[in-house]
Amino acid sequence: MMIFTEQKLRQYITLNQDTLSIIEDSFTKLAQQQVVMPPIMRLDIHDYNGEVDVKTAYVKGKAMFAIKVSSGYFDNPKQGLPSGSGFMMLMDTKTGIPQALFLDNGYLTDVRTAAAGAIAANYSSKKTVETVGIIGSGSQARLQLTALTLVRDFKKVLVYSRSAKAAYRFAEEMSSALNITVQVAESAKEVIKKSQLVVTTTPATEPLVKAEWLHSGLHITAMGSDAEHKQELEAEVLSSADKIICDTTAQCMRLGELHHALASGTLNDASNVIELGQLTSQEKKGRDHDDQITVCDLTGTGAQDTAIALYAYREMIKRSKGIEIDCSHQSQKN
Repeated sequence: MMIFTEQKLRQYITLNQDTLSIIEDSFTKLAQQQVVMPPIMRLDIHDYNGEVDVKTAYVKGKAMFAIKVSSGYFDNPKQGLPSGSGFMMLMDTKTGIPQALFLDNGYLTDVRTAAAGAIAANYSSKKTVETVGIIGSGSQARLQLTALTLVRDFKKVLVYSRSAKAAYRFAEEMSSALNITVQVAESAKEVIKKSQLVVTTTPATEPLVKAEWLHSGLHITAMGSDAEHKQELEAEVLSSADKIICDTTAQCMRLGELHHALASGTLNDASNVIELGQLTSQEKKGRDHDDQITVCDLTGTGAQDTAIALYAYREMIKRSKGIEIDCSHQSQKN
């Protein structure tokens, strides 16, 4: 079995057109029913403000599939620890024998999630964007903004965080990293009102974005609501949108922003919801004209995990950057 470390993965697996392409392909295959993907298994550790998700998917024709364990412990930053962690494992499709272990501390999940955000924006936001808005200031906020530079040219970024200190640190770091003007907004309202493309990246349990702030031409990608109790958008945001896009409708009906809109009765049904794979496969359009308001609800799929794990495996093997462990079966004597 091969073992790959976070340090090496960070060196060779980055956000680029290749990673966008393989994640886009995973959405297309999902929409075309070429993926076997069970519901997410979730465990909440309320005593420590923590959660653990297990995701997996078999993409038909692939020699291996991934099982991914990801954790979010949202009090960790108070102890100087990252809020997100986890690992991935590749299993042989024919035998079920483990082939590779990615000790990535959630890094591959971060990359594939940011790629999904860029793909959603590419198919759903206006082609011309002056200002991008980011709500949240953690590692995923940084990656989402970085990924957007691969699909859109924009001149200005507005960021809002509940922690002003974190927001100013984000603005300073990302201005330097991307050579783009990043300014701190005083409120989520300011971000929504002044941006054409917004990404929300928080573990909020109460809505941060109100429907009354929406305006013509706006696109919002909400990627923080991946559990029943999380919610970044007021339910009326979805009912006010001209188009609602989900990574997978069934999953978003259970865990995402769509779940809250349906549960509250604000949205009557999900029959008009578009899946992201229907956009990447050209089956449907994310935007018919510049004046439309579009919302994309991302909860993260096992198909993305298998796609990024297979890509990472190929890239690391090509560079001989793994550690090989002999796990061969041997007879045991009692």
